[in-house]
Amino acid sequence: MIMINIKDGESLDKALKRFKKKFEKTGVLRELRSRQAYEKKSVTRRTEVKKAIYIQGLNQEGQA
Repeated sequence: MIMINIKDGESLDKALKRFKKKFEKTGVLRELRSRQAYEKKSVTRRTEVKKAIYIQGLNQEGQA
């Protein structure tokens, strides 16, 4: 369970923003979406490789 302590004088909007950020880091929604439909291991691996190639390309662009 995610706990957020609200500081004295802190607005509810800021506390809600901190909660959302913490919730996003846990990855609960991402995992829920991935579990909605079964994905074969070969497809999962293929998407991981595509992501790695994309990220590697971005890193090489930044260095050049």
